[in-house]
Amino acid sequence: MNRLIRIYIVILAGLLSFLSGASANAQAWPSRSTIRILIPYPPGGASDVTARLLALKLTESLKQSVVVENKPGANGILALESVAKSPADGYTLLMANLGPNAINAAVYQKLPYDSVKDFTPITLTSVVPLVILVTNSLPVKTMPELIAYAKANPNKLSFASAGNGSANHLAGEMIKGATGVQMTHIPYKGDAPGMPDVISGTVSMMFPTIIGGMPNIKSGSMRPIAVTSAKRSSSLPDIPTVSESGIPGFEAVSWGGVMGPAGLPSDIVKRLNTEIIRILKMPDIAEKMTSLGADIVGSSPEEFDKYLRAEIAKWGKVARENNIRLD
Repeated sequence: MNRLIRIYIVILAGLLSFLSGASANAQAWPSRSTIRILIPYPPGGASDVTARLLALKLTESLKQSVVVENKPGANGILALESVAKSPADGYTLLMANLGPNAINAAVYQKLPYDSVKDFTPITLTSVVPLVILVTNSLPVKTMPELIAYAKANPNKLSFASAGNGSANHLAGEMIKGATGVQMTHIPYKGDAPGMPDVISGTVSMMFPTIIGGMPNIKSGSMRPIAVTSAKRSSSLPDIPTVSESGIPGFEAVSWGGVMGPAGLPSDIVKRLNTEIIRILKMPDIAEKMTSLGADIVGSSPEEFDKYLRAEIAKWGKVARENNIRLD
C-alpha cells in the first residue's frame, strides 16, 4: 500500500510540475523570441504600412522585438498558408486582408487553408473604402449621372481592375448587378498599370482604394464621384457614398486586421487585442492611417470573426452570380 501511495505522489507531483510549467510559459509570453507579422503583399501598400506602424509600437509596449515579413505571391495564399501552419504560440501573426482572407475563399475551389477554421481573429484594424474614379472626358460628375449615361450608351463604358477576382473587379460586378448597367471589365496586373489608361480615356473608370487613388484625385487627373463605404470617408468627406447616390445598402470596402493561427491561447489574444486597439487610438497613428485613406476600427475578436464570415458570404455570392473562378 505504501508503495502505491508513493507512486500516486510521484504522478501527482509530475502533473503539478507540468501544469505549473505550462502556466509559466503562457505568462512569459512574449519573451523567448521575435514576433513576426506576415504580410501577403510587397512593401508599400496599406497592409504593409499598417503592420509596420503596429510593429513599432508593439515592440515598445511588449518589450519584445516585433518585425514585419513581406511574403507576397499567389494572391496572398503563400503568407496565409505559412501562418495557418505555424505554431499557435503568439510568435507568428498575420496582417489579414479582404483579398486573401475573404475573396480567395469565394474564387478558389481549393485552398491550402480554411479561411475561418485555420485562423484566430484578434482585431479588425481598419477599413479602406474604394473610390469610383472616372476619366475626365466622361461627361458625368455623380453616380446617378454615371448610371444614366451607362443606360443611354449600353456597352460603351469599361472599368479597370487589379485583376480577375480582385476586390475592385468584384465591386464593379456588384455595381453592374445593382444597377443593370453594362460595362466591360478590363483586368490589369494591379491598380497602378490601369491608371494611365483611365487617365487617357482608353478605359472609362476604375475603383481603387482611396489610398491608391488619392494621388490622382489630388492632381485632378481623374474625377471621384462616389466612395463605396457605408459612411463617407474621413479622407474624402465631400464625396458621397454609392449608397447615398442611388444604390441603397451598397458597401464594398477593403479592410485589414490582425490574426494568428487557429488555437491561439485566449490570454495572448486578449493581450494583443488590448495593445493593438490602444495603439490605433494614439494620435500619431490615427493621423497617419487617416492620411492614407483608412478608417480605423479596432474590434473585438468576436466582432472580427463575425465580420469575416459575412464578407466571405457576400463576396461568395458575387463570385457565384458572375461565374468568377481562379482555378
